[in-house]
Amino acid sequence: MFTVSFPARPHARRWPRQWAVALALCAGTLGLGAHAQQPPQALTLDSALRLAEERSRQIVAQDAAAGAARAMAVAAGQLPDPVLKAGISNLPVNGGDRFSLTRDFMTMRSIGVMQEFTRSDKRQARAARFDREVDVAEAARAVALANLRRDTATAWLDRYYQGRMRDLLQTQRAELNLQIEGADAAYRGGRGTQADVFTARSALAQLDDRIIAQERQIATAQTRLARWVGPGTPQPSTVLPDLGSVRLDARNLEAHIGEHPQIALMARQEAVARAEADIAQSNKRSDWTVELMYSQRGPAYSNMVSLNVSIPLQLDQKNRQDRELAAKLATAEQMQAQREEATRESTAEALSLLQQWQSNRKRLALYDSSLIPLASERTQAVLAAYRGGAGTLSAALEARRMEIDTRMERLRLEMETAGLWAQLEFLIPAGHPALAASASTTTVDVKEPQQLSLIHISEPTRQEAI
Repeated sequence: MFTVSFPARPHARRWPRQWAVALALCAGTLGLGAHAQQPPQALTLDSALRLAEERSRQIVAQDAAAGAARAMAVAAGQLPDPVLKAGISNLPVNGGDRFSLTRDFMTMRSIGVMQEFTRSDKRQARAARFDREVDVAEAARAVALANLRRDTATAWLDRYYQGRMRDLLQTQRAELNLQIEGADAAYRGGRGTQADVFTARSALAQLDDRIIAQERQIATAQTRLARWVGPGTPQPSTVLPDLGSVRLDARNLEAHIGEHPQIALMARQEAVARAEADIAQSNKRSDWTVELMYSQRGPAYSNMVSLNVSIPLQLDQKNRQDRELAAKLATAEQMQAQREEATRESTAEALSLLQQWQSNRKRLALYDSSLIPLASERTQAVLAAYRGGAGTLSAALEARRMEIDTRMERLRLEMETAGLWAQLEFLIPAGHPALAASASTTTVDVKEPQQLSLIHISEPTRQEAI
């Protein structure tokens, strides 16, 4: 609350300015209050995916791994550091010249430098090996991103459908309240029985139990969603993505699976194994080491320079270098066989998911065309019989319960289908050339389900209690 003080008459000409300041402050405060009271914006699936990617530390870790491998690739391509050597040779330890650095002609103070000249092909092979490590880190990042997007979408869809189920139960609860009022009125008017009242109240208590259980499911789903997008996130938006189509095509599934992030990671790991085999191949040729040394003797003697060359002798190459190369090649073959087996398994799993998704979409169409309309018509028929005095309230409540169970089962099936869609949609990163080359997508059309409508009570009579 703001209080505006009016100045004395001598300052009457300043009133408009003070009024303007006070009104501006009030307007600003009201504007801030209105802004603070605005409801949080609903969380769309795209926003959830973006938040999850921004919060992910696994993506950051893989980026750091890629950066480390790039740095090592540069370092591996360089020559080894030169070695500085210093020492004393032939120092007497007894006699008259003991511990003298200048009196004996053989005593030398030496300083030198030694350099190993690694072959260029070997250095290139080592650098190439770390370049393949960069590819592995980038492929692991793609795996982490694909898993993150899939899990975030699954959590978002789970939270959305759990809320839909609660709304459906609450709609049924409002209907049961009307039924209880009608049963009470009919009992007080002598047109109904007390058993009808207890039956309606028992049905309401059972429905409240289901609502409480559903609230627990919502809290669990919200916790799983917050794991990816952060705590304090708003409720999911009511706008769903296009769940009726997926980017995978069963006819080109095997070609698509080759670009699955996990399969691509295994291919990059296989490339690392082959790069290590190249290093083993290059190790069959020895590197040279050159050493230059300057030796200083006493004043009466000449100084000396020494030049040494070292070459490792691979005398047992058959049992050392050749076997090392064979081991690296065998490892590469192992990685290739594992990748091919994983590709077959992933292809079968993806095809199974695709078939299950298509089957569920057909089942949803059956629910919309037959099961839900039949359940609704049965409820209407039982209600009509009850209004005409030929039925019981228990039968009417049972018919309504079966209808709500049918609608709940449809929501569960739709939630399961949406989970399958998330697994298929994020199986391969969007925009990948393997998907761009395939113009066709798998689509199954399903009509939106009809909403459960309330049946209002106009008069509290036994015949119109529902």
